[in-house]
Amino acid sequence: HWLVPYAAFCYLRDRNGSADFTTWKVYSNYDKAAIEKYVSPKSKHYSEIAFQYYLQYHLHLQLSDAVEYVHKQGMIMKGDIPIGVYRYSCDAWMEPELYHMDQQAGAPPDGFAVKGQNWGFPTYNWERMSEDGFKWWHKRFHQMSYYFDAFRIDHILGFFRIWSIPLDSVEGIMGRFVPAIAVSRDEFTNRGLWFDVRRFCQPFINDYVLGEMFGDHAQQVLEYLQPTSDGYYELKEEYSTQRKVENHFAGLEQNDHNSYLKQSLFDLLSNLILFEDKNEGHFHFRFGMENTISFRHLDSNTQYHLRELYVDYFFRRQDDFWRREAMKKLPALRSSTNMLICGEDLGLVPHCVPEVMRQLGILSLEIQRMPKQTGKEFFHPATAPYLSVVTPSTHDMSTIRGWWEENPESTQRFYNRELGQWGEAPKFCEDWINKSIVLQHLYSPAMWSIFQLQDLLGMDEKIRRIDPSEERINIPANPKHYWQYRMHMSIEDLSKQKEFNDNLKQYIEASGR
Repeated sequence: HWLVPYAAFCYLRDRNGSADFTTWKVYSNYDKAAIEKYVSPKSKHYSEIAFQYYLQYHLHLQLSDAVEYVHKQGMIMKGDIPIGVYRYSCDAWMEPELYHMDQQAGAPPDGFAVKGQNWGFPTYNWERMSEDGFKWWHKRFHQMSYYFDAFRIDHILGFFRIWSIPLDSVEGIMGRFVPAIAVSRDEFTNRGLWFDVRRFCQPFINDYVLGEMFGDHAQQVLEYLQPTSDGYYELKEEYSTQRKVENHFAGLEQNDHNSYLKQSLFDLLSNLILFEDKNEGHFHFRFGMENTISFRHLDSNTQYHLRELYVDYFFRRQDDFWRREAMKKLPALRSSTNMLICGEDLGLVPHCVPEVMRQLGILSLEIQRMPKQTGKEFFHPATAPYLSVVTPSTHDMSTIRGWWEENPESTQRFYNRELGQWGEAPKFCEDWINKSIVLQHLYSPAMWSIFQLQDLLGMDEKIRRIDPSEERINIPANPKHYWQYRMHMSIEDLSKQKEFNDNLKQYIEASGR
């Protein structure tokens, strides 16, 4: 079902010099009948179309051969389903109605990305997908079942709600959860709050704010602002969104001064408390409202009531709603495959998520340095539930060795409390420390214990990389960070490391895995 349109998409992409199908002169809108005619063997470009058939066929054969070999060795293959699709992908070209093309998926701010994350791909139109029983997802799972016995759903929280950022914004901080039960204007007035739409929903900018944020540089920012009749400032129309600001500075020299000005305008645009809902008279809180200068300039009574509504909005009213949203989707998808499903449930996890996953037999992901229990700094693999996957690090994080050097204070507490060692922690992650952490995970009661190869190699100082910073695969807070990690030795050379391989085999067998 996907091969012919995919081959046509690849040809048109290369012919037009861009995957952005909205800019193509012909076939920018997918038409099945027209495309089937376009790829006819009688066409002049058929050999280029057919090359994609050939390429995909041999990729299928190679992967199938690899899977057959793996199965003969008594092992299983685990695949990965990303939560989104590229904005200019074949999927989006064929069925744009399945996506909200005016939105961008991402994640709210956290310790890894203080401005949040903007992944750039469109969010799903779940209402439209449900009309045919989630056919698009069933096809996706069916294709994966050719090669995999288990798969990981990336960001399973997206099936409950997704962090959605308008297309005219750049930073993740400008997003909100969708769907979500909005706060009505009445909820503010019932608390005796005077509701000023402009004060709450527009960037709060006055001379005090400019002085507080920019000090001596305030004058440089003023040229992008215009005064309002009530003594405040607003961004000039040509800089009224983060996207407009981004486009403006893209045409200027890339230097520290312009980078500072661009970020300054981004910060001003995000200095607000509420986002307006499409349903008039309803609003959504900006994440991290209390950290804004706008909030700090409100009187204490207003701050108190806004705080109460904020906590209710994010941590109470949505939970049952999000549970029902997930149960509309996940059971139907779960029943469509025999593959074991693992869910990547990291981040700001709603209270309803663990129970829904348990009901559906979907394995959770447990990471030692990202405990899900409030108030805990670390999670011990020995306390993991059986229906889970434990791992010391993922592709989106630093490896064990890289993490060890990031925060000496945290490392010291881990060394004393989690490893049970006395005294001062070593500055660098020695191989015995790396080994201790790996063994904790191997002996966990979790169904699966999975490792990045870098973390396994870290147990042997003779074969691991010298510089742990070269082990990291992805930096999710940076959308322009491209995965460049490569193994520093070949599989053939690794297979010759008898001492390492024998030790690893012994650890695995002794732990019963």
